[in-house]
Amino acid sequence: METGDRTASVSGQLRPDVLIVGGGIMGLWAARFAVQAGLDVALVDGATLASGASGGLLGALMPYMPDKWDTKKQFQFEALLALEDEARLLEEETGIAVGYRRSGRLIPLPKPHLRVIAERHQKDAVTAWRAGDRQFAWGVIDRSPAGDGWPDAAVTGAGLVHDTLAARVSPRGLTAALKVGLSASSRCRIIEGAAVKAVDPDRQLAELADGRTISFGHAIITAGVGSFPLLNRFSPDDAQPLGMAVKGQAALLKADIDPDLPLIYLDGVYAVPHEGGHVAIGSTSENRWTEPSSTDEQLETLIAKARRLVPSLAEAPVVERWAGLRPKAIDRDPMVGAHPDHPRLIALTGGFKISFGLAHSLARQALRPIFGEEPVLPPGFTFAHHLQVASRPQNPA
Repeated sequence: METGDRTASVSGQLRPDVLIVGGGIMGLWAARFAVQAGLDVALVDGATLASGASGGLLGALMPYMPDKWDTKKQFQFEALLALEDEARLLEEETGIAVGYRRSGRLIPLPKPHLRVIAERHQKDAVTAWRAGDRQFAWGVIDRSPAGDGWPDAAVTGAGLVHDTLAARVSPRGLTAALKVGLSASSRCRIIEGAAVKAVDPDRQLAELADGRTISFGHAIITAGVGSFPLLNRFSPDDAQPLGMAVKGQAALLKADIDPDLPLIYLDGVYAVPHEGGHVAIGSTSENRWTEPSSTDEQLETLIAKARRLVPSLAEAPVVERWAGLRPKAIDRDPMVGAHPDHPRLIALTGGFKISFGLAHSLARQALRPIFGEEPVLPPGFTFAHHLQVASRPQNPA
């Protein structure tokens, strides 16, 4: 499928300023901001837009802990705040609800020593979680503001943390709105079902799996787990792979719940309220799997844990089970920016579990090299940093 009137340069046609390889959440934001900057864009995906990990269920926007504040935490804090306005503008432009809500988060404290730690973080948040006249809290409380069933009082023996910075978004609503906005732009040509086999930034040419080629000004590689094979060829021959795929499984339950309720998190289990009486449950993290898109007993175990954690979900029917692969860069943090030796090749990938909260801000930074500007990123986020990590000698087994 191809949409849009301009930009895609397939087999010798007009060349786009920017070729964006991958139509997940990061690629969609990059295409949106590139178009807004007046660039002609070709957005190419091997399947359909947002059909990979970006088409999941959870949508949790979780801040880092407020302690030991650094540039990475500050970057994420600012990104989480910026997403409010980005979501609002996108809804106004497209008329599509993206399901954004700053509903906060509850973290049960089952044991007394956890409360002591949480109270220290409460003080940290007073300084770290402030933006102008806005103050967000990491509050330690005795009882859930939503009642004993949200979550089960049995896991709140030492109270709870009530985090007012956390939010949630509908992954499918957000990606749908981004797709509609791009489809309406004459500057963006969307090409689906066209896998990119290789990218040559020096010749400014991309080869598709079907033998076609696309020429470009700059190429942004943001194809999720498919990014790593495309980027690995620009590492030294003896370097480690730049990233890996981690499987995740999640579920959507139907329950009579208020969509304003805070998210709940405990011991790797998330319960995220959404509109329409839906609660998303997630998620597993699997480094080994047989089938990337199938669900199994690991998800059933997760659902059972969620039902115990939140009694109001005990009888809630499962309306969807989901599985997919998330991109984890070699040094875990996102991998963004131009290659040091191939400046027309730009990475925008590796978001792993934090993609939806950071994708818009990372996409803006990924576009800066096109205009001759240095990205403003935490040091561990840069493409150059990940290349260095991949080139380090591996420890013997």
